[in-house]
Amino acid sequence: MALGIKQFINVGGIVRDLKSFNFSVYGQWFGYINIILCLALGIANLFHVSAVIIFGIIAIIQGLVILFIEIPFLLKICPLSDNFIEFIKRFATNGKRALFYLAMAAVQYCSMAVMVTSLVVIAAGFTVSSLSYTIAYFKHQQFQSTSVIKNPADDDFPHEAVVREML
Repeated sequence: MALGIKQFINVGGIVRDLKSFNFSVYGQWFGYINIILCLALGIANLFHVSAVIIFGIIAIIQGLVILFIEIPFLLKICPLSDNFIEFIKRFATNGKRALFYLAMAAVQYCSMAVMVTSLVVIAAGFTVSSLSYTIAYFKHQQFQSTSVIKNPADDDFPHEAVVREML
């Protein structure tokens, strides 16, 4: 019996997150989308013959930094410097994340001074994440993590995967 990726996704948790009206969760979801956008559009903009290449490289770096901010588990399993880990841990509240995403958006909006490219989509995504975290901050909502992947301790987690995880 083959295991599919759908068996590991916590659909009930995703639906619960979307119905929660907790804007920190929405900010985190847009953060995940921003990771994909930064990497994809950053690479796509490396093929321009102008200074936009610099902003494409910056977008790739931004995507990797956001990856560590939004998925803090990676800080434990990846060999990183202590300075970088301390930098990432600064963004543990809604207010600080809102300011961080706003600064990231400003950098990508500056790319429009050189040439208007698909990097504007990244800037818009950062703006939406910043707005979500800002609303969560002003509503005094607690920072929450989403539950996209099922927990191995859950009853509906595939048993074959539990055995593989133990091995």
